[in-house]
Amino acid sequence: MSLIEQKHINSVTSTPSSGGWGAGAFFAVLIIGGWALSTILLMQWHFSFTNPLVYIFVLVQMHLYTGLFITAHDAMHGTVSANKTINNAAGFIATFVYAAFWYPKLYTKHHQHHQHVHTEEDPDYHQGGFFSWYTRFIRNYLSIWQVVWMAVLFNILKIWISQPNLLLFWVAPSLLSTLQLFYFGTYQPHKGEHDNVYHSRTQKRNHVVAFLSCYFFGYHYEHHASPGTPWWRLWKAPLPPKGGV
Repeated sequence: MSLIEQKHINSVTSTPSSGGWGAGAFFAVLIIGGWALSTILLMQWHFSFTNPLVYIFVLVQMHLYTGLFITAHDAMHGTVSANKTINNAAGFIATFVYAAFWYPKLYTKHHQHHQHVHTEEDPDYHQGGFFSWYTRFIRNYLSIWQVVWMAVLFNILKIWISQPNLLLFWVAPSLLSTLQLFYFGTYQPHKGEHDNVYHSRTQKRNHVVAFLSCYFFGYHYEHHASPGTPWWRLWKAPLPPKGGV
């Protein structure tokens, strides 16, 4: 680690949650609650495919699904709440409603990524192109039991809910969000070689684009430099050292 990088790390201050129901818990409730409310309302919508709002809401749902995973990610770093019960509950809920993921498994793999970034022991890294890397990424995290559970749940829900609603506002957004998370949170930051200790690059500073693309996780060097900084504070992180990304 270079002296410049060490100074950058020292300048980044983690933001631990203040109490059980601090800002981290507020944002977790906001995202999980927003996703739940949006999903319930959209499941009841009698829409026309010619209505452009349909496709806007698909993108809104996609962004909320991404928010679920980002919330779980913050829980993995203990930044949702200083209260471990609240913090872990947010992680369990967010990962399960996302796609029946098992939070402890994701927790273990994510910390392996931080400890062994850009090596063979990094579960998120692959020396290949976009599609082969994405395929490995999905296979590394998705289990057959999740697929079975989601298929069973889909067939149960379509008894009461219109199939187009399920496909457009439940299935499609969750699948699209995996591409959003992978591209902005894994592939773009870690592809290629990097002359820094975190083997990562950062997104050009534009806070609106950074939020809409992946809840500021394009600022990826900053996240690795300070994993205890929650997503909603990453935009305040100091710029990486020049030449370090």
